[in-house]
Amino acid sequence: MTFTRLFDLLPYCLEKFPKSDALAGKQKGQWVKYSTQDYLENSTNLAYGLLTMGLKKGDKVGLISNNCPEWNFADMACQMTGAIDVPIYPTISDHDLEYIIGNAEIKYFFVSGKELHDKVKRCAAHFTVLKEIFCFDRFEGGHYWRELLESGKKNPDVAKLESIKEQIRPEDVATILYTSGTTGNPKGVMLSHANLVSQLNAVKRMMPVDQRHRALSFLPLNHVYERMLTYNYFACGTSIYYAESIDTIGANLLEVKPHVFTTVPRLLEKVYDRIVGKGTELTGIKKKLFFWALELGLRFEMNGRNGLVYNLQLKVARKLIFSKWKEALGGEIIAAMSGGAALQERLARVFWAAGIPVLQGYGLTETSPVVSVNYLDPGCNRFGTVGPLIDHVEVKIAEDGEILVKGPNVMLGYYKNPEATAEAIVDGWFHTGDIGLFVEGKFLKITDRKKEIFKTSGGKYIIPGMIENKLRESPFIEQAMVVGENHKYASALIVPAFNYLKDYCKKQNIPYTTNEDMIKNEVLKNRIREDVEKMNTTLANYETIKRFELLKEEWTIEKGELTPKLSLKRKIILTAYQDLIDKIYGQDSSFNA
Repeated sequence: MTFTRLFDLLPYCLEKFPKSDALAGKQKGQWVKYSTQDYLENSTNLAYGLLTMGLKKGDKVGLISNNCPEWNFADMACQMTGAIDVPIYPTISDHDLEYIIGNAEIKYFFVSGKELHDKVKRCAAHFTVLKEIFCFDRFEGGHYWRELLESGKKNPDVAKLESIKEQIRPEDVATILYTSGTTGNPKGVMLSHANLVSQLNAVKRMMPVDQRHRALSFLPLNHVYERMLTYNYFACGTSIYYAESIDTIGANLLEVKPHVFTTVPRLLEKVYDRIVGKGTELTGIKKKLFFWALELGLRFEMNGRNGLVYNLQLKVARKLIFSKWKEALGGEIIAAMSGGAALQERLARVFWAAGIPVLQGYGLTETSPVVSVNYLDPGCNRFGTVGPLIDHVEVKIAEDGEILVKGPNVMLGYYKNPEATAEAIVDGWFHTGDIGLFVEGKFLKITDRKKEIFKTSGGKYIIPGMIENKLRESPFIEQAMVVGENHKYASALIVPAFNYLKDYCKKQNIPYTTNEDMIKNEVLKNRIREDVEKMNTTLANYETIKRFELLKEEWTIEKGELTPKLSLKRKIILTAYQDLIDKIYGQDSSFNA
């Protein structure tokens, strides 16, 4: 690609891949499609409109909305005018939103609807910097975004916009993305045009799709992973359809029949659990065939390494069982791309066996984000890893196992936080905080987060993320957090998968009353204990979960226990459930270090 700034993507794609459905979103039950020309014109007219409002180069513009084509128009309008957009999770807490508005000094906001409009207005009440909020939905009292678009269309200052665009350099800040983190206030990651364009150049050749294909997008666009892939889809000429919500993904998959989508492991885990749940409801030969195919899939190896007999069996399994999995995803899926957390190896194997390759990658907001990724080319995918490094990115493993990254994708720094920047980037190497190693000298493997590893009183190091991932392989377990720092052994706080538990109780003729009652039920506790003990057999003795406590409700973003990426906020959970941890280990000093 020849362009160096994000907004150069629009004329590039108009020339290379003009399409009638470059972007599509659903409104009032109908898909509304925008051509490549529409994308360019709407973004440009919106840029003119922002200039009429007095927007200047370097001004900050907030973006807080569900996924929709309008998000893209606002994003590109900001890039053209030299404004710095600040995309934010719609689920953000009032506290964090208020902090970001003040820290970034946001002058304008684009929001999806009235609820977020009111939220922004409430959180900005203490500041004088916010001038206007533009809304993608029309409602009384809201400034409808199309009014700004029409204003720009009627007052196009072509010379001014072109002059601004000419002055925008690749190394200029394009966006500030606030990482939620698991402690303290969010940090604003400054990414330049060059940071993000370097990703397009490096990742495009690894993409499994081109101008013939469709993508379904449902991960939040404010997350750099989905955003970067959206740019990449567009650069490949791939049409992008936005799911209405996380609850409509199943229906939207059947409507759009996508060839690719981006996901996080937790969603794949839920899909797998639902499929297995349906399998258990089968009877007779159908049930036997289902679990025969499932067991076959869990043993899948790449490149036909299972042998001729296995491959013949797999062919039968794909026709009889796995074909229905693909149909549920629309029937035309080429690959799913997974990131944001560790993907269970068993899930990768079974989905690949089903003819649904899951390509796991690794990266951080600070690295724009991709550092490494598995892709479909022969020899470029290995289970249990996050794939080979992308072009022009270097990785070295520090003495303590930490992954260090250097390359054109590494951020400019944290906004207004030189101390944190200096701590994170040393001699050009970004310190990821992740622990990892190389497999076969080529494939990067992540083992845990550096700050989450803890030591027992016996001096043994525990890697909680790895154990938690294994615990969640049980269909009875929705969430888990391993504890035990400075104690004699590791234990766990476990949130049962209550929907699965209800189905199980129904089949076992166990009356289901409330979640609080059921976590005290000895039959159910023993059933979960069985799966914990089974998991323990795969661990070293010092890693095993000796005791656990069940919780009556899930951890959520709204309660501040999870980040928007669904990572555990460990300190907050530890504080909230200290009484249960005390119950596990007892108040007696003999239990402590």
